[in-house]
Amino acid sequence: MHTIFDNRPVPAECRGAVVAIGNYDGVHRGHQRLLADAREEAARRGVPFGVVTFEPHPRTFFRPDQPVFRITPAEMKVRLLRGCGADFVSILTFDRTLASKEAETFVREELVGRLAVSHVITGYDFHFGKGRKGSPDLMMRLGRDLGFSVTVVDQVTDDSGVAPFASSAIRQELRHGAVEIAAEQLGYRWTILATVVPGDQRGRTLGFPTINVKLDDGCEPGEGIYAVRVRRGETVWRGAGYIGKRPTFGKTDVVLEVFLLNFSGDLYGEQLAIEFIAYIRGDKAFADVEALTAQMEKDVAEIDRVLARVDADDPIARFPLGKLQVEGRL
Repeated sequence: MHTIFDNRPVPAECRGAVVAIGNYDGVHRGHQRLLADAREEAARRGVPFGVVTFEPHPRTFFRPDQPVFRITPAEMKVRLLRGCGADFVSILTFDRTLASKEAETFVREELVGRLAVSHVITGYDFHFGKGRKGSPDLMMRLGRDLGFSVTVVDQVTDDSGVAPFASSAIRQELRHGAVEIAAEQLGYRWTILATVVPGDQRGRTLGFPTINVKLDDGCEPGEGIYAVRVRRGETVWRGAGYIGKRPTFGKTDVVLEVFLLNFSGDLYGEQLAIEFIAYIRGDKAFADVEALTAQMEKDVAEIDRVLARVDADDPIARFPLGKLQVEGRL
């Protein structure tokens, strides 16, 4: 799969594609329906299937003092789009130049000039261009004028047929630690891609040595203990994940630490995929280290049981991206 940044040359084999355009934070099941439509239309026409998306998230540009809780930062988003069958992803930098570009100019330059699109698929609520004046109706009109066709996908709802899939709702579930509900809406386990960094090594003294990773600005899942799977290439470990401020030790910064079950060694500098499977309990302060250690032993035993059950029959594998994730192919 090709990843094309900004104004870099577009490979000849990517021109003339059916493209799906949008932010796609989360690449949730609603997004996946739209992407599947684009993939099928591309196959019907015998042309490539591409995705046009934006980085950073537009809200990061407009409100830099209020970091966005990204469900899927750029690297994870690209992995998921590849899992959805995209032949290429065109990533446009959302900066002052792009934000000030008139909607018609954007279509003429980016979609027609650079990509020579044959068909565009977009969601019913996608707006683009200066002042967000570009709409699905405008895209259809410009398509008629400039020689490409357009499909607008209506709102996609969950299995109840009532609640629409929405990145904002999924963020709220994650803020409350509801990773299993979020997984049902995403169609895969919410995952953090991160590089292991040195911590204060306090876990070693407690008998639970942890790996430490830095959370992105704005990333704010519910604080507490989680059952997680940790992947490095084809290697998978069960883990006890902790997100919180370590109140027992008087700390105030939020950290992500993971104790890997049945592992010894160090992973400093390694990039890992941390998949959040289940929320075990909330964060709390303990009277002393002994009480904390006793609770950690209970947590690890519970997490081992939870992950054994999920590993034996993971319900998320019924979704296409979930299946790829369980098989280690995401």
